[in-house]
Amino acid sequence: MTSEAQNLQAMGWRAWLLSSSPTSRNQARLGRAYIGWLAFQSNPLAMVGFGIVLGLVVVAAFAPLIAPYDPNAQVLTDRLQYFSMQHWFGTDELGRDIFSRIVHGARLTLYIVILVAIIAAPIGLAVGTTAGYLGGWVDVVLMRITDIFLAFPKLVLALALVSALGPGIENAIIAIAITSWPPYARIARAETITIRNSDFIAAVRLQGAGRMRIIWSHIVPLCTSSLIVRVTLDMAGIILIAAGLGFLGLGAQPPLPEWGAMISSGRKVLLDQWWVATVPGVAIFVVSLGFNLLGDGLRDVLDPKSGEQG
Repeated sequence: MTSEAQNLQAMGWRAWLLSSSPTSRNQARLGRAYIGWLAFQSNPLAMVGFGIVLGLVVVAAFAPLIAPYDPNAQVLTDRLQYFSMQHWFGTDELGRDIFSRIVHGARLTLYIVILVAIIAAPIGLAVGTTAGYLGGWVDVVLMRITDIFLAFPKLVLALALVSALGPGIENAIIAIAITSWPPYARIARAETITIRNSDFIAAVRLQGAGRMRIIWSHIVPLCTSSLIVRVTLDMAGIILIAAGLGFLGLGAQPPLPEWGAMISSGRKVLLDQWWVATVPGVAIFVVSLGFNLLGDGLRDVLDPKSGEQG
């Protein structure tokens, strides 16, 4: 048994995590994470957001087990039915169970936001940290390119890109990612400028570290927390843009149960069968609210200064 395990057994895990004199890096890291979790847990709205997002993940992971029907199965004799025990959220104009389509649509929503975050966040982080650290003409060129993207509303630019690439969920993801990275670059650049002349950066430079090593090994980790907060807050906007593209027929194509496309098909019967468009709209609202509440909670934990100022 290692000394760390012996200390944990002797002190208890809570006292071990909250120890003011950690004996290892792992203990220090886990202690900081635990303190952050306690601060996050004390925010009721953040916990509500966490619960909504966790629910989205669980529903997406177990969609085939949760959905009582095939989301694409058409039963024309059951078309446009109201809420019932057989169809909890009713049926659409083709007799498809709306609850099953909402459940499977959670997979598409999670698929879109994760891929957009994976694509856009590293691009913005790389552009921002490189521009902020190197400065000079590199900074000017990269930031002017960023300004060009920021000059266009996200939805308008995404519409233009999808129109050029062609409709489809993959092209929609690429278009949304291309429109989402500039704010991340701005945040990373601002933080890089504040720390590039710090003493520890100067010490690393004196030890012979190159520019790229300094950027990726020392600056990028310091910018990650702010980037995580911004990405989480942007999830709601990503969902809305994806739903907007789906509503216009440029995102996920039929018969995929994408929530925006479901609203588009339901608008034809909105006055008489309101639930066909309203239920997926409520799903978009709830999930977007969850990501916003989660992002606010993470901001208070990872950036306490912003929480104090707010």
